[in-house]
Order: sequence, then C-alpha cells, then structure tokens
Amino acid sequence: MTKKRIAFIGTGVMGASIVKHLLKNGHDVTVYTRTKEKAEALVTLGASWASSPAEAFRNHEIAFTMVGYPSDVEEVYLGQNGLFQTAEQGNIVIDMTTSEPSLAKKIYEHAQSIGVEALDAPVSGGDIGAQNGTLSIMIGGDQDTYDKTLPILKHFGENIVYQGEAGAGQHTKMCNQIVIASGMIGVCESLAYGLKAGLDLPTVLQSISSGAAGSWSLSNLAPRMIKEDVAPGFYIKHFVKDMKIALDESNKMGITLPGLALAYEMYEKLIEEGYGDNGTQALLKYYK
Repeated sequence: MTKKRIAFIGTGVMGASIVKHLLKNGHDVTVYTRTKEKAEALVTLGASWASSPAEAFRNHEIAFTMVGYPSDVEEVYLGQNGLFQTAEQGNIVIDMTTSEPSLAKKIYEHAQSIGVEALDAPVSGGDIGAQNGTLSIMIGGDQDTYDKTLPILKHFGENIVYQGEAGAGQHTKMCNQIVIASGMIGVCESLAYGLKAGLDLPTVLQSISSGAAGSWSLSNLAPRMIKEDVAPGFYIKHFVKDMKIALDESNKMGITLPGLALAYEMYEKLIEEGYGDNGTQALLKYYK
C-alpha cells in the first residue's frame, strides 16, 4: 500500500500502540498530544512531533484522533488550533474516540462543507487489542471513504465493520459498551462468589472462561482482578463517560436500560472513592 502522511492526535494507552503499527507499516506519522512527554517514545521510533492538531495535519493526507471526551473531540476538530484549520480538500479525518453520535454527524457535515471526508470509527479491544493489532473497529460515514481507508485500518484492526451513515459507528460502540457494563457486574459477582466459597479462582476460570459464560472480560480482565492489577487498559473515568452517552441516547429514544443504569451507578461510586484512573476491572473493589 502507498505510504501515507498521517497525523495522529492523542497518544494515550491505546493511541500510542496504534501509532507504532502505522510506523511499522512505513507511514509518515506526525503526532500531537497535550503532554509532549507521552509522545517521546514514539518520536524515538520515527514519528514527528507537532505543537497543535492544526500543525500536525498541515500537508498531511489523513488524520486520526483518539482523545478523551466529546469536548476534547470538538476542540481537536473545530477549535482555534483544530484539524479543520489546516485541512485541505480531499483529506480524510477519522475519529476513534468513543463520543456522541450527534457530534460525529456535526463533524461529518462540517467536513463535507470544506471538501473533506470524515468517519467516526470507535474501537473496542482495550490496550491488549491495540498492542496486538486486533481491535474491533465500528465505522460510520460514507462507504467509499471506508473502502479507501480499510487498508490502513487493517494495520491495527482485525474486525472492521462498516455500520452505515455518520454516527452509526458511535451508536454501535454504545451497543458494545452496554454489553460490557452489565457483563462486568457478572464477572465481579462470579469472582466474589468463588472467593467466598473457598475456590481457587484461576482454576475456576479454566472451567468457566471457555463455556457458555465465556466473554472477553472474563478471559482478559478476570485474571487481572485476581492479581489485583488495576492498571488501565481502559480508564474507569472514560467508561463512565461512555455509559453516560449511552444513557442519554437511550433516553432520547424512549427506552429504559436498567442494567446499564446500575453499572453506571456502581462505577460512579468508584470515581467518588478515587478510582477513576484505574482500569475498568477495578469494579471488583465495589464488592470488597
């Protein structure tokens, strides 16, 4: 595939691994993140550094963004030093942040007005998926834009599915987060029960991880819970943001999601107790 000039905005837990895949595949990558020190390892590997999103995108073809909150997304695209300040006709922008479907549509419409193509492309798979290049990527936007960018997305994604018009990727990610939210409660309650029953939890996982109860969270996060490893593959504070978006969207659509509401309440309590920068597997602390 032809080498591309790519701007990448946001080099956190997952973004840094994605940039490494892009560099490994020969692309010319310029990065921007609010804390320059977080990007130093990537610069050592061959990435260039820019002082703003606008500067990173100057004379580049494609921009990826992976930041924290919808307000960050809006600033990165539409702010004074945002990507659209230096975007050129024919450029492509791809937002991988889990954000609001309505904001994805707003970015798409603005991009269209200046001759730029836009995709909303949130991902699932956490730090492990990013490191291994096996992320699930949910795409909203125009089919032809998806077709053009698929070869690049394959550098770090394994299950890449076009979902429909702008915002469809974000709505699909909400479906994903709803499953995870309620599922995490089940994983924690299973471990709490096994511990109280005096079982050896790693041995329990050997039986239940590959049966009908099997899930990504059970296979990948339950072992971390047992080791009391709460390092973030995905921050609690960001998961709470996602659940809030899903609850707001469900309210707009007139549906009630009690499982999601319960998980949101439990994670909110953990944030109040200072666990917001831990990984989502720290939900087990709720039961202790």
